[in-house]
Amino acid sequence: MVLGILLSVTAIGVVCWLLFTLAVYALPLFAGITVGTWAYGTGAGWPGSSFIGLLAAGLMLGIAQFLFAFVRPVWLRLAIGLVFAAPAAIAGYHAIHGIAKHAMPSET
Repeated sequence: MVLGILLSVTAIGVVCWLLFTLAVYALPLFAGITVGTWAYGTGAGWPGSSFIGLLAAGLMLGIAQFLFAFVRPVWLRLAIGLVFAAPAAIAGYHAIHGIAKHAMPSET
């Protein structure tokens, strides 16, 4: 029984670590899905829309990292960081809310 509790706590810790590590990529993921959906709606098909979505996500991540590395004003670096942190915060909130909802007993 104690081993099960320790394994559960460890699993929750690993899942939360993975979630918060991958939350940085929320903005490029959302951008890639949006552009891929737009491309599919214009008639690009599944392979074309997947390629365009991956390309848009990669460009978003690459351009943002380049700007963050070479932009000098602190306020602009802060703005770039906030652009990436806002979707990560929203994704983290909803993920933790879902985990907590499943961990709590139902109201019935």
